[in-house]
Amino acid sequence: MLGSKEKATSSVNNGAGTPKIKAINPLRNLGVQDDKDVKQMLQGSIMMKVRSPRWQKQRTLKLLEDGVTVWCQSHKTFSRTKEQRYFSIMEVECIQEGCQSETLRKLVGSVPEGQCFTVVFKGPRKSLDLLCQSKEEAQHWARGIRTLQERMENMTQKENRADQNHDDKMSYEEVQTLLRLINIDLSDQYALSLFQKCDRLADGRLEHGEIEAFCRELLRRPELDAVFIHYSANGCVLSTVDLRDFLEDQGEDASLTHAQSLILTYELNEWAQKNQFMTPNGFTMYMLSKENCVFNPSHARVYQDMTHPLSHYFISSSHNTYLTKDQLTGESSTEPYIRALNHGCRCVELDCWDGDNGEPVIYHGHTLTSKVPFVKVIETINKYAFKASPYPLILSMENHCSVEQQTVIAQQLRSILGDKLLTKPLNSLDSHSLPSPEDLKGKILVKGKKEYLMGECSSDFSSSDEETSQKNGHPRSVKEDKRPDVSKLSPELSELVVYTRSVPFKSFEQAAKSPTTEMSSLSESEALRHIKESGMNLVRHNSRQLTRIYPSGQRLQSSNYNPQEMWNGGCQIVALNFQTPGEQMDLNHGRFLQNGQCGYILKPLFMCQLGTTFNPENVGGGPGHRPILLTVRVISAQQLPKPEWDKSSSIVDPQVWVEIHGAPIDNNKKKTPHVDNNGFNPRWDCTFNFTVHVPDLALVRFMVEDHDYTSPNDFLGQYTLPFSSLRTGYRHVRLLKNDGSSLSPSSLFIHITITHCQSKSAANHNPSQ
Repeated sequence: MLGSKEKATSSVNNGAGTPKIKAINPLRNLGVQDDKDVKQMLQGSIMMKVRSPRWQKQRTLKLLEDGVTVWCQSHKTFSRTKEQRYFSIMEVECIQEGCQSETLRKLVGSVPEGQCFTVVFKGPRKSLDLLCQSKEEAQHWARGIRTLQERMENMTQKENRADQNHDDKMSYEEVQTLLRLINIDLSDQYALSLFQKCDRLADGRLEHGEIEAFCRELLRRPELDAVFIHYSANGCVLSTVDLRDFLEDQGEDASLTHAQSLILTYELNEWAQKNQFMTPNGFTMYMLSKENCVFNPSHARVYQDMTHPLSHYFISSSHNTYLTKDQLTGESSTEPYIRALNHGCRCVELDCWDGDNGEPVIYHGHTLTSKVPFVKVIETINKYAFKASPYPLILSMENHCSVEQQTVIAQQLRSILGDKLLTKPLNSLDSHSLPSPEDLKGKILVKGKKEYLMGECSSDFSSSDEETSQKNGHPRSVKEDKRPDVSKLSPELSELVVYTRSVPFKSFEQAAKSPTTEMSSLSESEALRHIKESGMNLVRHNSRQLTRIYPSGQRLQSSNYNPQEMWNGGCQIVALNFQTPGEQMDLNHGRFLQNGQCGYILKPLFMCQLGTTFNPENVGGGPGHRPILLTVRVISAQQLPKPEWDKSSSIVDPQVWVEIHGAPIDNNKKKTPHVDNNGFNPRWDCTFNFTVHVPDLALVRFMVEDHDYTSPNDFLGQYTLPFSSLRTGYRHVRLLKNDGSSLSPSSLFIHITITHCQSKSAANHNPSQ
């Protein structure tokens, strides 16, 4: 039952003015209407789309007036309707100028390199290789896309709103642009019917009052209205005092200054804004904004102590980074390195083999995967290594090269990476102690085998040898690999290994006597065995030395194991196939979402102590455990998509899973019932309780699927974040696609309460029931 509040002393002017919104020029809003590159994009350009030296087709690329969408039209002579495809500027990962992609490199010498560029997309979408008619045209498009991306990312919410004016009207096309600018995406059919409903004069244009009615209908959310009324003293508007009370219950900055700033930012009504009131529409705009996301915004920056030894951090790590698909026939490319590095990955893998003409290559050995020159991969790494994170990048070298080509590798690493490459221990530190991420800022480390003594040949069965044999499904004994020519090292390459020397893991006792700069690689099955049989010893081991985990060699389709089990054991470098979407990569993205997505997450204190008694398999009463009661109320969802494979007229029957991933004692998941035939605004009002014993390790995952009686349910969207990054109160969960990219504007509306189990649970507000 809702409580009432005292009436506000200020009365509401029922004749208050409505928002006056003039015709919208998105490019003016972006501040690029006079940019020469953007002007060229608006005019359009005829280019050649390239898939191979023999497959080149003409395309017309043109930027649409919304400033966000690029139209790509083919020129089919045998079709009455020309094929059209679109992509959004915000879908682009990066632009590579010149012949940098594997496809365009095959054209080097036959086309002017300056006329080529590659559009690399986020997620699994295949890159677009283009050949322009001039160098200037290619530069216009490369610079223009980057300019638009930068402006879109830097736009404030206030800039994102339509300008206000007393005279203008809005056409349906302008309304569509307004919806895009305020991040609302509706089907054309629904938006048009709503527009026609509000267009009382039926002249195809909305006047001031009609725009107000359109916005009110568009943003109508009964569950949000219930929250608004609960906090409104008069049921019509929120005063700054009302809004302050709401913010206090949300656990946020509850100052009047902050409340006033929110009104200035999100309130569209002129009269309300001048009088420091927030209307239901303004409240809805605020609640739908990124500012109200379930993820703690203070965790979007680096906030953790970065001065601990490397072994005290979880490190975002990629396996077989060069592969775009499976491990048997997939293409090897530099583009997966770009995607991984741009998403904060701090350990990438390079499988190095002898190539033609003395030039080493990278590929999955003894398979049909294509080969990419080692030098091209290092050039790519050099360019993107520190764009997303300033903290150290580890190159996990799987070395299968002859001594001669190892020397070439060492020379290329030095010449291309220059001062970024760590070639000797830091002056201020013991060479046998691990430095911190802060100490190693801007540095690239080589992980591999190392010879300590002049002339010593390391013939140990090393971790990289072991991984190779398991990858290819051919386990070999140690004796078989003690041949003089198996593990000869180039001194030039060996001396580049400083703090990350690969050694075979033999026992916890032996490792405890070894320098902290030695590290081992374990297969997923080995790691799980240690976790089950001697979890505490593994956690202790990982408090001082690095451990890398890699997938089983039987995962030929590049599937992934559950990384949470490895983090529970304190393993730092938990390598996953980034190219394979799914729950495992959702967890990885969620783990590294915090701390500015810098790729380093400080482990819980009880995992960093040498004498820790923490055992993930036997949690009860151990160190660092402060059980917490998490209450999640799943209220509603907004604008859920159809399954990606099914774009027909069918309507989804959504249901929501709330999952806890952490220590075995905490693993749990619960689901709502499904809602029939409603993906636009389904309601559940389901409340779930979870007891979380090791909150510092826990992840919370929200997953939405389409219920089906006759076949497996289809994935619709998900969002995963650390338990420690949850915000309490009424929040929106911005759902992501299977590949981790945005599913905007799809979201969940939830309420979060967190209480310590020893205390009585606080009474939950439940105004929309």
